[in-house]
This record gives sequence, C-alpha cells and structure tokens, in this order.
Amino acid sequence: MYFWLVELENYLFAFLLTFIAGISTGIGSLLAFFTKKTNTKFLSVALGFSAGVMIYISMIELFHESLEYFVDAKGVDAAKWLTVLFFFSGMLIIALIDKLIPNFENPHEIRKVEDIEAKDNKEARPKDLKKLKRVGLVTALAITIHNVPEGLAIFITAVQDPAMGIAIAVAIAIHNIPEGIAVAVPVYYGTGSRKKAFLWSLLSGLSELVGALIGFLLLMPFLSPMLFGALFAMVAGIMVYISFDTLLPAAREYGENHLAVYGLILGMMVMAVSLNLLL
Repeated sequence: MYFWLVELENYLFAFLLTFIAGISTGIGSLLAFFTKKTNTKFLSVALGFSAGVMIYISMIELFHESLEYFVDAKGVDAAKWLTVLFFFSGMLIIALIDKLIPNFENPHEIRKVEDIEAKDNKEARPKDLKKLKRVGLVTALAITIHNVPEGLAIFITAVQDPAMGIAIAVAIAIHNIPEGIAVAVPVYYGTGSRKKAFLWSLLSGLSELVGALIGFLLLMPFLSPMLFGALFAMVAGIMVYISFDTLLPAAREYGENHLAVYGLILGMMVMAVSLNLLL
C-alpha cells in the first residue's frame, strides 16, 4: 500500500511539473499585455541558461542513465550502440515534427511586447490584420505540436528522478515564455481581443500535458530497463536538438551573442552544482 502511494505521488508530481512548464506560455502573453518594453538582455541570458540546463542534463545525466539501463538489459557492448542509436532517434523525431509543421510561417519568430503598440496605434490595414491572426493561430498550432515531446520529456524524467524533472521543467518553462509572446502578439493584433490571445497562448503550452498523458497511459504500463534506456536517450536527443535549433538562436537574436553564451555557461554551472548537491 505504501509503495503504491509513493508511486502515485511521483506521477502526480510529474504531471504538476508538466502543467507548470506548460502554463508559462500564458505568462508570456501576460507579459505582452502588461509590460511596456521587452527586456531583451534578460531573455537572451534566460534562454541561454535554459539551453545550458538542457544540454548539461542531456549529455551528462540522461545519456549516462540510458547507458546504465541498457547495460543492465543487454550488456556493455550492445548498450553503447543502443544509447547512441536512441539518442539520435530522439533528434530525428523532433526534426521530423519540424519538417511536417507548415513552414510558410516561422513558429519561433522573435516578437516583442512593443509589437502590441502597432495594434493600439491602428497602423495595420485590414488584410494585414487578417494575415496576422492566421500567423498567430499557425504559430499556436506549431508550438502545440512541439510541446508534446517536451511534456513527455518532463514527465518521464520526473517519474524516475524528481530532481532532474524539476530542472528540465524550469528550463522548458523559461523557453515557453517567449513562445507565449510569439502567439499572443499576432493573435491580439489580428483580433483585438486580449482574451483570445491569452487563451490561444495558454492552450498551446498546456499541450505539454498531452505528452505527459502519452507517457502515463502508453509507456508506464510497459516500463522495463530497455524502455527506460530508450526513453532517456531519446529525451536527451530531443532536448539537445531543441537547445541548438530553438533556444540558442532565439537567445542570440534577442540580445548580444556573448549574453547567450554567458547564460549557457551559467545554466551548465548551476545544473552541475545542483545535481551534485541533490543526487
């Protein structure tokens, strides 16, 4: 009975972390409405920090955890190849998601809260407003699809290791904030409705719970050393890909290149110290 309760608590905690990371897109939309200017230097450092956390955890912790699980299941020689295979499989999955998303709009286009003023100043023509509404909805759809594997990454890691789950959730929450701005600005620009902009932004982030549900309903019943090894390696590959494809380019675009690098190094240092203290 006690073991069952502990396991239930782990699952609930993993769902809670996924939920908190997901609602950060809503925080981004609120920043767009209630702040006058984007703090680009802070966002640049924060996104670099998020990338540093993800890369360090993926390469130092998750990759090693995956290797250990495969060693238990298949032996040392096979474990090395299986870890590498599933690591790059994770990258391939997220790359295919990028490829399948409609590419006529950039889902990760950098937007700032100052862009809201264009709507308030009524500078846009009606056709431009209609186009921007579509941009916002397509961006929301693209981010929704991207967030499913992120939610899976948080959930699977948190169930097995709550400390690493917290770190990954914080990193993903940070990178969800500018995504919330990217959805809210064009939707508000196109509709004039703060409510619609906030809801679309929030819902795009809450799709991370879908990833958590996939992990809980489809994967948890079949957990084994082989499955854990495959999942940890794939999660590591997904997060490294997101870091290099999304976080670091966005960090550099928001501010000076050096700020992104400083944030990256800081994220790695904080993660190294935290894991040494907690694990």
